[in-house]
Amino acid sequence: MTGQVRTVDGRVAGRRGQATRQKLLDCLSEMLSSSPYRDVKVIDVARKAGTSPATFYQYFPDVEGAVLEIADQVAAEGAALTGTVEGRSWVGKAGWQTAQELVDGFLEFWRKNDAILRVVDLGAAEGDKRFYKLRMKILNSVNGSLTDAVAGLQAKGKVDKDVNPAAIAGSVVVMLAAAASHQKGFSSWGVKQAELKPNLALLVHLAITGRKPTR
Repeated sequence: MTGQVRTVDGRVAGRRGQATRQKLLDCLSEMLSSSPYRDVKVIDVARKAGTSPATFYQYFPDVEGAVLEIADQVAAEGAALTGTVEGRSWVGKAGWQTAQELVDGFLEFWRKNDAILRVVDLGAAEGDKRFYKLRMKILNSVNGSLTDAVAGLQAKGKVDKDVNPAAIAGSVVVMLAAAASHQKGFSSWGVKQAELKPNLALLVHLAITGRKPTR
């Protein structure tokens, strides 16, 4: 944890206070994985963390405030997805490798943060601008690099001039986010995890390059 951590009333939290605050966030994260977001109460989080509601309110105004803190941390981690596409080649076998690593990155990130991302999606769908901004922060980490990739291929005559790079990139990112959030549901359609990755990568490669991948 870097930087100063403050209590709700503006005081700087000491090392012990920071540890307590983080424990509350960790316990809340764990509870979100097994309980609906709106069913989680302050007293339950505090009890699980071995402290009191009064202590919880020292650091967060309410459960939603704590959820937003977790979501902000997750969004910051999501920025690492940029590394799966930024400056990467989409030509030949390297392009197929890039597509696969992008898909792997999305699927793994969503599996790791499934509970909080479900809350972010819910808040964004309900029109909460705070959750919407966090969702876009995650998606934008990849969208810009993919837009540049399509534009670069287009400039070299490898992608049709009528293609809109931003539209293609945005469509790919939204598809990946939707597929990643629905990973468990694919099994009900008879799709195994090992089959999902290469087929998603194929769709990504076709969308970005307009060509079948060289394997």
